[in-house]
Amino acid sequence: MTPIRSRPRPSRRRRRPEVGCSLTPEQRSAQMSRTRGANTKLEVFVRKGLHARGLRYRLGGAELPGRTYIVLPNYRKVVFVHGCFWHGHDCPLYRLPKTHPDFWGAKIRKNQEMDARVEQQLRNSGWHLMSIWECSLRNAKEIIQAAVLDELADWIRSRRTGTSDGI
Repeated sequence: MTPIRSRPRPSRRRRRPEVGCSLTPEQRSAQMSRTRGANTKLEVFVRKGLHARGLRYRLGGAELPGRTYIVLPNYRKVVFVHGCFWHGHDCPLYRLPKTHPDFWGAKIRKNQEMDARVEQQLRNSGWHLMSIWECSLRNAKEIIQAAVLDELADWIRSRRTGTSDGI
């Protein structure tokens, strides 16, 4: 399985010394439209890893609250794959942007509130949850990525109940 790596991309534009946003509204809109909400590299990597370990799953579930997660109905377990920025994880990958911090702070808080609400609804319906965080796989060596996926597969197959805070 190919490891996920983030490669720093060289900047094609010169950085401006001025404070604030240097993109026009059209440029910012185009940039944000490329941000994917589903089928991210991280999600696809986790799904391929589970499939390679013999686990079969469904994506989302029309009858379940929320969206974009991996559902294993035979085990009554759900796996969330969270990006550290979008879900406000307390790790080095999460940093509140300096431009429009009020907007981003409110948006990330709303995401966290929605996550908590969906998780509670799933727990109340008898599902067991696990969250995989971006920081546990991104830029990690292949052996560490494999260990994370092995731990996830072991949790899924186990009869352990309850909710895990995540990997």
